[in-house]
Amino acid sequence: MLRQTLYGSLLLAAFGLHAGDTVKLAITGPFTGGSAPMGASTRDGAKLAIAEINAAGGIQVGGRKMKIEIIERDDEAKNERGALIAQELAAMGDLSGVIGTVNTGVCMAGDKHLQEKGVTKIICPAAGSASMTQWSKAGVKDNSIFRFAAHDGIQAAMVVEEAINRHFTKVAVIFDSTNYGVSGRDDMLNQIKLQGNKLQVVAQEKFNIGDKDMTAQLLRAKAAGAQAVLIWAIGPELAAVSNGMAKIGMKAPLIGGWTLSMSNYIDNAGKNGNGTLMPQTFIEEPITPKAKAFIDGYHKAYKVDRIPSAVAAAQGYDAVLIFAAAVKQAGSTDTHKIKEALEDLKEPVKGVIATWNHPYTKWNPADVTTHEAFRREQVVMGMVQDGRVVFGNAADKARLIKEAAGTPAKAPAKPAPKAKVKGKTK
Repeated sequence: MLRQTLYGSLLLAAFGLHAGDTVKLAITGPFTGGSAPMGASTRDGAKLAIAEINAAGGIQVGGRKMKIEIIERDDEAKNERGALIAQELAAMGDLSGVIGTVNTGVCMAGDKHLQEKGVTKIICPAAGSASMTQWSKAGVKDNSIFRFAAHDGIQAAMVVEEAINRHFTKVAVIFDSTNYGVSGRDDMLNQIKLQGNKLQVVAQEKFNIGDKDMTAQLLRAKAAGAQAVLIWAIGPELAAVSNGMAKIGMKAPLIGGWTLSMSNYIDNAGKNGNGTLMPQTFIEEPITPKAKAFIDGYHKAYKVDRIPSAVAAAQGYDAVLIFAAAVKQAGSTDTHKIKEALEDLKEPVKGVIATWNHPYTKWNPADVTTHEAFRREQVVMGMVQDGRVVFGNAADKARLIKEAAGTPAKAPAKPAPKAKVKGKTK
């Protein structure tokens, strides 16, 4: 049944329905290339939610129900293509919103076109800090860009905290040369300082997208006495680091951003990836009825036994539910009214990751978290184990099961020490 409803929702656009018949929602991201596990999983998770909504008749918009029409665009993780896509979408007068984007450079190149026209966008599944802080730095008073991901400040805090809790004192910081990698390095260094300088950075090493041999960087880190490697990167190069560590007999654990959960890392690293730790917003384990239904539905619809990026898929699913709730509350397909509703959602939204209570508030240029949905307590530490990501901390798993069985909590307070999301490029 799920496959049938998913198929039906995807045919909607092909039937040439008029603008007034549907809620037009663009889904963008890298569906090909090294970042494809994140982009495609976001798209496919979003389509599951859209299929469910459309199967139920659509979104209640005023006095009638309207189905969601998908406009799908592959940015290929290329900044210039992302800019062209954003310009195209911004020119659509009847577009209700956009969900997507993985790469910060794509955000920086394209989102300005959406913001100029006031088109509501929910960045999902991820992007570096600058994707949001660019608006506060520019002093933007009315922002139509939101984010639905655990921002890098949260993740960097968890990476550093994990290293400290495991009693390491000397670490190497390794990162790729993308805006994302450089931004993540800065976030981790900032967190080391915020958490009392308990870690000594004995090496900082960089590599480029496409590099396949990081032996030189790893040998320097090993010679400096690194007990753990803190890493921030995207794509298959992460696996090259893990395999390189095994090659030179470097036993230090790898701890880094959520991209370490991508299928192209896990598959290419193989057994060398076991024990890798990374923050996650969703673990592909059926620990609640909602999680089980989502996982089973994804596996069935896309004929897989493992989601390429479970985090991205779950975030895509929940982002659609939140967007649909805003459309319903606004009683309109007008993107400006949807933005206003997102900033003040009245009703809880029951997602697969959490029940979202007032995830966003009115934009405040002095506090980018007003347009950030995730807080520290909604993120757990995952660990690679035999080709899958499992809970790295049994207490996190028990807590989520308990929360799902009880009354949903309100959005958690921000952590202390609070990590400011610095204005950096990815």
